[in-house]
Amino acid sequence: MGTKVTGNLWESTCREAVHAPPLAGRKTVDLVVIGGGYTGMAAALEAARAGAGVCLIEAAEIGHGGSGRNVGLVNAGLWLPPEAILKSLGDGEGERLLAHLEAAPERVFNLIERYRIDCEPVRNGTLHCAHSAAGLRDLNNRLRQQQARGAPVTLLDGGETARRTGVSGFHGALHDARAGTVQPLALCRGLARAAQEAGASVHAHSPVLRLAREGAAWVVETAEGAVSARSLLLATNAYHRLAAGVPAPQSVPLYFFQAATAPLDERERSAVVPGGEGCWDTAMVMSSFRLDRAGRLIIGAIGNLEGPGARVHADWAQRKLAQLFPRLGHRRLESAWCGRIAVTGDHIPKIVDLGGGYCCFGYSGRGIGPGVTFGTLAAQALLREDATLLPISPVIGHRERCVAVRQGYYEAGSILMHTIAAR
Repeated sequence: MGTKVTGNLWESTCREAVHAPPLAGRKTVDLVVIGGGYTGMAAALEAARAGAGVCLIEAAEIGHGGSGRNVGLVNAGLWLPPEAILKSLGDGEGERLLAHLEAAPERVFNLIERYRIDCEPVRNGTLHCAHSAAGLRDLNNRLRQQQARGAPVTLLDGGETARRTGVSGFHGALHDARAGTVQPLALCRGLARAAQEAGASVHAHSPVLRLAREGAAWVVETAEGAVSARSLLLATNAYHRLAAGVPAPQSVPLYFFQAATAPLDERERSAVVPGGEGCWDTAMVMSSFRLDRAGRLIIGAIGNLEGPGARVHADWAQRKLAQLFPRLGHRRLESAWCGRIAVTGDHIPKIVDLGGGYCCFGYSGRGIGPGVTFGTLAAQALLREDATLLPISPVIGHRERCVAVRQGYYEAGSILMHTIAAR
């Protein structure tokens, strides 16, 4: 691979900018938000639009975490099919969550349009591609469940899938017309800009040193400032930093990496996902592919490019490029990066009740739609002191078992598969 792992394409192509100086001095607001990703930014925007005083604090850059490192697929729902969600949560709670998340792409694209966020939005749907006969059976099951709910999904046969993706060998694909793609970091920073324009105070490079409940207020302290607020939203997800008094969200970190070519020429581009859909497959060690606005082909998969398996993953990505698109086999992957996903044991997001605050996390690989939805609704619930506005009922604490073991299992499995696959 031609460049170092640290070359995040989204950083170099982001057209949205936000000035977010470190927190300095003391502030008193209605809502303090910790975490500058989709959840935090959506909450800050919603609170500011409602006329509330809101201060958002981010330890690094805005969009530093998964919001600035993901594939950019704006999907409806969760990774789990609807019946699994209903079985886990029950009909009432499950229907509530499903209704909010089925509408999540509409919420995201409406915000993009309203605030003119320059994030390369393409709403031509996504393609979930069957890598095997078993994968096609899974897609048929998902098709049945989604169509029963009135979702605009269709199952493509192998020939149509090949035409829509430029890849031969898939057994079929499930097309979801609600979905689309974005430049993920630009979306996050565009939401930050919109939140500032609405009156929110946004501060980057401000790690929290102390968080405490003092009487009826939350007090958040950084190296150079402090915020006092009636309500708190903790939105650090997979990028939580330990600090005094800050409860860590319990999830299993799963790494996902991506690598991109230089822009394809006109002829090459016309043969690769010509409709602009975002694509991923049904394999256990899932992989994805899509184009950006400039025509770069971006390939992604489960795996940590910052760990001992980095070379294995990078070599696999180059082989996978040639396997999927033989005519592009001469192309080199010129940039690569990775990020962390917060996975919960049941693959359902959590909202932990902190008493006058919430902690939202655990989107298990579906961060854009759920993150924006959970942040927006959490802000409404906190400002109105009405938990029924949340997409899912809050819980008093949440713990994950065997986190280190499960994290090691995921990475070991991806290293093994990438050692032998696409050869």
